[in-house]
Amino acid sequence: MNILVAGNRKEYPDGLTVGQLIQEEKVESPLYVTVSLNDELLDAEVRDETSLKDGDEIEFLYFMGGGC
Repeated sequence: MNILVAGNRKEYPDGLTVGQLIQEEKVESPLYVTVSLNDELLDAEVRDETSLKDGDEIEFLYFMGGGC
């Protein structure tokens, strides 16, 4: 299956879950990353049960706080 991961086309086996993709991509701080699947935010609780499909688009988002 061919998916777009952070702007790059990549080939992965069918049946891959979002949780497995996070491991495969060695995502930094996986507990704190927000995942966008096809432009919709994905709840962290369903990552391991959400299977990816050919043509899906995934982005890994990190929200930073700060102050003055």
